[in-house]
Amino acid sequence: MDANAIAAAVGESIPGVQIEVAPSVDLQATLYVHPDDISRVLQAMRDRADLRFEVLAEMTAADYWPREPRFEVIYYLISVERRLRARVKVRLSGTDPHLPTATVLWKSANWLEREVWDMFGIAFDGHPDPRRLLMPEDWEGYPARKDYPVQILKKPEAGSPTQVTEEEFRANLLKDRLARG
Repeated sequence: MDANAIAAAVGESIPGVQIEVAPSVDLQATLYVHPDDISRVLQAMRDRADLRFEVLAEMTAADYWPREPRFEVIYYLISVERRLRARVKVRLSGTDPHLPTATVLWKSANWLEREVWDMFGIAFDGHPDPRRLLMPEDWEGYPARKDYPVQILKKPEAGSPTQVTEEEFRANLLKDRLARG
């Protein structure tokens, strides 16, 4: 089943939904969906007997700053029964990017959505546990965004020693042995 057939099957389940089929180098079906339709499309792809995408294997995002729409959220779905893979993409604006949560469909979406939020700042409405996952709770900003400041203000210290002396090594070894008992 190719991308056009998957889009047609989803279109039968959701009349009026607009799905854009995108070319793919790896022959994996790639579909673009409007943010307002993503929940219904994902549910149809999971529940339709001829599709049965029962696994949300991965979820990520891409930042195309300064282009608008800035973000794409990508869902990687697998149908074990039908031996199918699909990539579903959603384009999102850079101002207030958010989508409905997919945790009601797949439990695996929980940590995947937290990772996307933590790295890109894309919120998932209705998420059961919207805490940071990878970064400390007090971290400011979203490190995977292309406009995230990554300049290091510390001057390089080229003259400082990079190795310990033999005496320091022996002292550290003895200290470690004593601590272990």
